[in-house]
Amino acid sequence: MRRTTLRRAAALWLLLFGIYAATIGLDAYGSTDYPGDEPHFLLTAKSIVEDGSADLVDEFRTRDYEDISGADLQPHGALTKGQLNEPHGVGFPLLIAPAYAMGGPVAVEVFLAAIAALAIVAAYALALRVAPDPWAIGAAILAGLSPPMLAWSTAVQPAVAAGAALAGALLLALRLSERQTRAGALGCFLLLGMLPWLSARYIVPMVLLAAFTARILWTRPRRMLAVGGVEIIGFSLAFYGGLNNGLFGGLTPYAAQLPGETITGAHSFSEHIDRSYRFVALWIDREYGLLRWAPLFAMAWIGLWFVWREWRAGLARVIPELRTEELAAALCASVIAAQLVVATFFTPTMFGFWFPGRHLMPVLPLMVPLVAIGLRHMPRLGAVLGSIGLIASVWLYVDVRWGDGGLIVGRPNAPWGPLEVAWPSFQGQDVVPYVVAAVVAVVVAIVFFVDARVWQRLLRRERAASPV
Repeated sequence: MRRTTLRRAAALWLLLFGIYAATIGLDAYGSTDYPGDEPHFLLTAKSIVEDGSADLVDEFRTRDYEDISGADLQPHGALTKGQLNEPHGVGFPLLIAPAYAMGGPVAVEVFLAAIAALAIVAAYALALRVAPDPWAIGAAILAGLSPPMLAWSTAVQPAVAAGAALAGALLLALRLSERQTRAGALGCFLLLGMLPWLSARYIVPMVLLAAFTARILWTRPRRMLAVGGVEIIGFSLAFYGGLNNGLFGGLTPYAAQLPGETITGAHSFSEHIDRSYRFVALWIDREYGLLRWAPLFAMAWIGLWFVWREWRAGLARVIPELRTEELAAALCASVIAAQLVVATFFTPTMFGFWFPGRHLMPVLPLMVPLVAIGLRHMPRLGAVLGSIGLIASVWLYVDVRWGDGGLIVGRPNAPWGPLEVAWPSFQGQDVVPYVVAAVVAVVVAIVFFVDARVWQRLLRRERAASPV
């Protein structure tokens, strides 16, 4: 059984790596391959490889960025101590620097395609803890071939790399709950310690998962492993803050932002609260919503509902095997919720010059186990939603590769065509986003918190009242 699983995992990685590598060269807009922050990450990696420094003063003075981006690139940060260290940090550029040294931007994309495929393989391993094959492998394949994964697999952004680190760390944490080993604990905490270096916005899910793992080890006779793991996290954060203070003039790279800008893009508590509609908009917005492009991930909510119902019914007391499923599902949902809170309240905007799903990509692999549970209970609905996502992926790829479309500008209205207008638009609206978000939130709360027996009684009454 283990050999079969390993063969499937290897085949899954090869399949996805080949498909992701085939997305290299897809235009973001016009004939530009690297939009938004991507040329800045590549330029920093180039500076590290050629000069041994993240300082971009010389690169902008000599216009070295023209080899990467045909557009006129402008610095994203201010001079700090006479250096131009951009507020994106040095962690991700350091990660891709070896690939850049080997083959430039294309080699970086190949490297990121390998990491993206590895993230889905880790998601598959997580899914096997809550559902057997074919549901686990089916969820992994459908998620891996969804439009967001295709678009972000080779994007020079840290989101997918963070997703791989989170999925790997969570998998090791769950294994530590069963068998505590030094290698497992070290690997888990090292992966978690990488997250701040990829982006300061991954600190919240990192702390949540690190606390869970430390608690597991502390309640077992391996308390020194818990202490060692906390020390790894503490050292990573201390070194991160110290290096940033030297390079950027603050605890995070965002200290080097242009005057007047903040790490969250807001200046008051009320401005942060005004973003509450994003909790729903990140899922269903017409242009930037995850479900609009990959409806398969609605099965994650369905899977979570089934786990919630099992937990409320106390079935794990009767069927002990369900405890593993409940723990894995609850941990995945908790990390997803933590990232969703960050994306909702602490990111400057959910609309921008990127493909949809950016803020949820770090936790997209963690949705795969919940999707697998949903597929197991509702396979026909899952097959329909997954098929819609595959159609969207093929449509998107063909239009961008051989048509006039782009991943950023000129995206096709796949997979809905004229029915796309059925999805609500939250951009440029005043009251509508809050009304739609409130209605959706209330409906979801009712579905989760009204006992299943109430729904069964209502359905029985409806059948009894209906004429024969």
